[in-house]
Amino acid sequence: MYLGHRRPLQLLRPSFRSNPTRFCYSCRYCCERCIPFIIVGNGSNCLFDDSGFEGCVILNRIDFLERIEPGVYRVGSGYQFNRLGVQCTNEGFSGLEFASGIPGTVGGAAYMNAGANGQETADAIDTVEIVTVDGRHQILYRSDLAFGYRMSPFQAMQDLAAIVAVTFCLLPSASAKERQQAYLKKRRLSQPVGERTAGSVFRNPPGMGISAGELIEKAGLKGFRVGSAEVSKVHANFFINTGSSNSREMLELIGLVKAKVKKKFGIQLQEEIQYVGPFCKYSRDKDKLEIC
Repeated sequence: MYLGHRRPLQLLRPSFRSNPTRFCYSCRYCCERCIPFIIVGNGSNCLFDDSGFEGCVILNRIDFLERIEPGVYRVGSGYQFNRLGVQCTNEGFSGLEFASGIPGTVGGAAYMNAGANGQETADAIDTVEIVTVDGRHQILYRSDLAFGYRMSPFQAMQDLAAIVAVTFCLLPSASAKERQQAYLKKRRLSQPVGERTAGSVFRNPPGMGISAGELIEKAGLKGFRVGSAEVSKVHANFFINTGSSNSREMLELIGLVKAKVKKKFGIQLQEEIQYVGPFCKYSRDKDKLEIC
């Protein structure tokens, strides 16, 4: 999914396909020279500022897949998450059925702990391989990592340069393919598939028993617009670029929706979408950003 913006970027580095060494060198190069950088897979949950980003954009194309043993897959962080989900279920393994239809990459899914239909990325993770800003390669085990709803420990790691690979451990299941197809059908019926969006705008409020989309809909905001930015009439937690919308309009729409939901229900919605400003230093004032 995408918003369809065409914004200037100060510097665009080449993408690195299946070459973690060169990828890590670029991260270290930027860190040593104090160059802000962002790592982009599909950019499927990001909103770039209208004036672009003043720094280095690194395209993650580390897209290898290794079958270690039946049900165990070591996958490059730039591998398409949707593709991985389909492949695993086709081979009769359960744990990533929900990934079908999710437009991000494996690295982004681990970073955001993507999930749907009662499944989360963290549930299937065995290990995560990262590179630190000083170029060290580390393997982190699932038992040492604390995940939460749309949260991962990587979002708070001060020395993280990038996720480079994830190993998943899945269980055999004769019904995995059937579930995957059912989830995909449900997604196509309940979400604005094919529209220009950045996926879910808000996280679901924890412990409320109601989703962000339901709150927005109950506030009467389906179809609400700011310029060409519109709350989807299909699923209220998706905002659509209906024409030539820009980030200013999207940010204004996000702010208005948050204010109206807060006024009506007393609930403060939290963004899931990632905003990238000209000098953005997302995640605890770091000079790098990991985007799905």
